Amino acid sequence: MQAIMQIFLARNNVQAGPYQLEQLNIMLASGEVLLDDLMWHEGLAQWQRVGDLTNNQTVYRPTGANTPEVNDSIINNVTVFPEDTSKAKDDKSVSLDRLYGKPERPKNVKADMTTNRHQTPHNNVSLNKSTLKKAVADNDKVVGNVVLAPIMSRVLATALNGLLYILAILPLVMALTKMDVDYTKFQNIQDMDAAYQYSMTLMESLPSSTLMMSQVMVFGLFALQLVFITMRGQSLGKLITGIRVVDQTTHRLPSFIKLIGTRTLLLFIIYNLLFSFTSFLGFVIIAIHYYMASKSPENIGWHDKLAKTLVVKADSSQLVKKSKSE
Repeated sequence: MQAIMQIFLARNNVQAGPYQLEQLNIMLASGEVLLDDLMWHEGLAQWQRVGDLTNNQTVYRPTGANTPEVNDSIINNVTVFPEDTSKAKDDKSVSLDRLYGKPERPKNVKADMTTNRHQTPHNNVSLNKSTLKKAVADNDKVVGNVVLAPIMSRVLATALNGLLYILAILPLVMALTKMDVDYTKFQNIQDMDAAYQYSMTLMESLPSSTLMMSQVMVFGLFALQLVFITMRGQSLGKLITGIRVVDQTTHRLPSFIKLIGTRTLLLFIIYNLLFSFTSFLGFVIIAIHYYMASKSPENIGWHDKLAKTLVVKADSSQLVKKSKSE
C-alpha cells in the first residue's frame, strides 16, 4: 500500500502541516493557502513556492504521484477552516490561522476534514534559508515572500544618495563660494532664461580644471548608480541600507523600463526641475511621497505607484530571474 503524501506549508519562516493533497487543494481554492507560500513534500529537493509547483493555478496535481481524485464540488463549497478542538502542550505544529496572522478561532468549534494540525511537523524537514526570509521583526510589514523596507531606511537611503551627490559637486561648490554670486538672479521663476545665462557666465569664470573634475565626479557617480540600479535594483544609498526595488507582482527585479525609465530617469528629471525652481518645492514633494508610503499598507508612495514597484529588504532570491515557464 502506497503511503499518503504528506505536505508541509511555510510562510514567514513558520512551518505548518502535514496536510494531505485534497486538504491542500481545498485550502488553495478558498484562499487560505496563497501561491506565494512555500511547500515541501517527499520528492522535492527543497522548499518551493506553491505557485511554481501549480503553474500559478489554485489546484496542485503532482506529476507521477498516485493521488486521490479531487472533488471539485467539495472545494468550491468549503469556506470555513475551524481551529483544532485541543492541542497538546508540547505540540509544535502551527494552525493556518496563526500562520497567516488571523485571529485564533474558538476551540469549541468542531474540526472538519481540513483539520490536520495536531500532528508534529516532520523533524527532518528544515526551512531553506535561501528561499525564506531571515527572522522577521514584529514591526515588519510582509507582502507575500518579501519584507517591506521600513520608511526610515528609505529616507536614509535618499539622504545618502543626496550626500554622495553633494560630495561629487564639492569642487564646484567650493569654487563658487570664492566668487561673488548674485543669488537673486535665481529667485525669479518667471525669468528662467536670465538665470540660465547668469549660470553659464559663472561656469565660464571657473577654472577649467575645476569644471573638469566636477563633471568627471558627477558623471562617474551617475554611471555607478545606474549600474547598481540595473543589476541589483539598488542605488548606492539603498545598497548601504540593505533595501531594494522589486516589481509589485513578481517580487523580483523590475523590467528595465520600470527600473531605469520610469523610476530613475523620469524621477531624476522631475526632481531636477523642482529643485531648479525652488529647493523648498522639491523637499515638499519628497515629503509627500514618504507620507503616502507611511499611510499605505504596502509602503507605496507616488514613486512606487508610478513605476508599480515595491521597496523591500534586500534578499538574494530577488535577483533570480523568472524562468519562461513561470
